[in-house]
Amino acid sequence: MSTLSPARARLALTALALGGFGIGTTEFVAMGLLPNIAADLLPELDAVDPAAAIAKAGAVITAYALGVVVGAPTIAAFAARFPRKTLLTVLAIAFTVATVASALAPTFETVLVARFLAGLPHGAYFGVAALVAAKIMGPGKRGQAVAFVLSGLTIASVIGVPAITFLGQQTGWRIAYLAVAGLFALATLAIVAFLPWQEGDPDATVRRELGAFKRPAVWLALLTGALGFGGFFAVYSYVAPLATEITGTSESFVPLALVVLGLGMTSGNLVGGRLADSGAMRAVFILFGAFAIAMVLLIVLVHGVTGLLIGLFLVGAAAAALSPAIQTRLMDVAGESQTIAAAVNHSSLNLGNSLGAFLGGVVIAAGWGYLAPTWIGLALILPGAACALAGWAITRNAPMPTKPHLVEESADAQMGASA
Repeated sequence: MSTLSPARARLALTALALGGFGIGTTEFVAMGLLPNIAADLLPELDAVDPAAAIAKAGAVITAYALGVVVGAPTIAAFAARFPRKTLLTVLAIAFTVATVASALAPTFETVLVARFLAGLPHGAYFGVAALVAAKIMGPGKRGQAVAFVLSGLTIASVIGVPAITFLGQQTGWRIAYLAVAGLFALATLAIVAFLPWQEGDPDATVRRELGAFKRPAVWLALLTGALGFGGFFAVYSYVAPLATEITGTSESFVPLALVVLGLGMTSGNLVGGRLADSGAMRAVFILFGAFAIAMVLLIVLVHGVTGLLIGLFLVGAAAAALSPAIQTRLMDVAGESQTIAAAVNHSSLNLGNSLGAFLGGVVIAAGWGYLAPTWIGLALILPGAACALAGWAITRNAPMPTKPHLVEESADAQMGASA
């Protein structure tokens, strides 16, 4: 990659974050529109049992998450050698097309298929974008590079998701998804215009990338992310009924609740990136403790509007801070399989998305109430922290796998940043 001026570097990083903004919007907007999706796609069930219809509509969230789980390791393993700008452009185009398909699909079942396809590029995009951002930002800043790319996703929680949720409530959820497709089209243009050319890893092979899965520490890091974010998405997937049925707000209050949650995620993401650069495992343990405290506070305070907002902010902050810490940990233990390590973190997080949405829907459908998913979220923190502890125990006396090509890339990036 040729030397970048500071201004060009900022534009390149912004283009990467813009793609993350579109991804965050397409992933999370369904959470605030579940009642609308249920009423449109499942009208008969919604007329008889709205809670059951909302719970079933949660499968839209699950389908996208499963697409991420499947797509991240598959695309990352086969595409690690491809030029990164070309790969990111293709992935952004795929997002655009699949999101349009989501808006136009005529039935509940075809919407599920479209959302699954839309999820396929998610993990590979974030994984490759994180590697590009790390090279641009220079050595010692992997956690901050991951956080910068993820900032598009968290800012989407503050601006994109509430705005598109409001649009969907006023004009229909299909219009909301068409608006999201427009964001992806804009991100595609920004990537083409501003991202510098960067070769893929010429030594990468499918076998080498998949070799990461031979390491128990990698699996434990993935489980840590899946269980931890399962707890978060058990809450996030059902913010709308939590606010309207438990706190007693109007439907129009839901976008504000999502803004506050997104502000928490944005703040937490930045803190998590810096903590990760000072020690990934230390950050993970600190943040799991903060996550548990935030969940308890949400349960205690949820019956008042102020308490709901405080609880959502803290839950969003703690959960988002975990993401760059866990991704940095994965990259630490994956050796030379860096592309797949950066990508499969999003598989694990979206497996958590699927798990949280599913379990939240189960307890709601069982008649346990709309606060029950938050209890599920709190319960999932314990096994997540236990997996993190087990991963630390495996590697604390063992040398980390070497990744010499990354040292060379980081040195090149540092020279570019200082020019």
